[in-house]
Amino acid sequence: MPEHGPNPIDIGEPIDIGTPPPASSDEDADLLHPDDPEAEAKAKPRGRVRRVLISILLALAVVAVSMLGFTSWRIIAQRHAELEIQPSVGTLSLDYSQEGASTADYLRTALAAEVDLDHTYGAVYKEAPDKNVLFLAGTGLLWTPGQDLDAAMNLISDEEGAVTDLKDVDAGPLDGTMKCGVTKSADGDLTVCGWADHGSLALAMFNNRTPEEAAPLMLALRNATETR
Repeated sequence: MPEHGPNPIDIGEPIDIGTPPPASSDEDADLLHPDDPEAEAKAKPRGRVRRVLISILLALAVVAVSMLGFTSWRIIAQRHAELEIQPSVGTLSLDYSQEGASTADYLRTALAAEVDLDHTYGAVYKEAPDKNVLFLAGTGLLWTPGQDLDAAMNLISDEEGAVTDLKDVDAGPLDGTMKCGVTKSADGDLTVCGWADHGSLALAMFNNRTPEEAAPLMLALRNATETR
């Protein structure tokens, strides 16, 4: 009987495991040759641009957060405004006549229809036979005081004519915005002043006074009427 040893293993053809493909782009070349000076030179500008963009985005984020914080603080500080009609303010005295009360009520109703407010007030003040002040005001949370003041000015425009030459004037320690302008009436020019903040809004019409004369009087009315 012939001897049989272990069967020889047929390894067949060698297995082709392939070869790495050639670099197909500059980016692949950079990966295969990290020490390539040209690749390093290209990477540096890209890195600088990326850092600049990140710095700009961070700066914008800081500014946005700061502005949001400041606006939120102003809303919180101003939203709980209260108004109280005073019997006198400087040289002005409240008109208690039936005509004065009727006019004040009309002004209050007109303002309530124009601007969304929680409470509205109206008053007529007199200083002399030829000088008086029609005052209307209200309280409530106002997200955009400047726009709400412009809307209230439209109330005057509907009744008398457009308020022109509006200029920012000193709003005083209560902050917010205050403006004065001029409108036409059957009896001549009327000066119109108004203030608005995140908790209150008011308008006043002054006859026989220029905006320069009316602005400090409007500020006195505000300081005497509004509290927080």
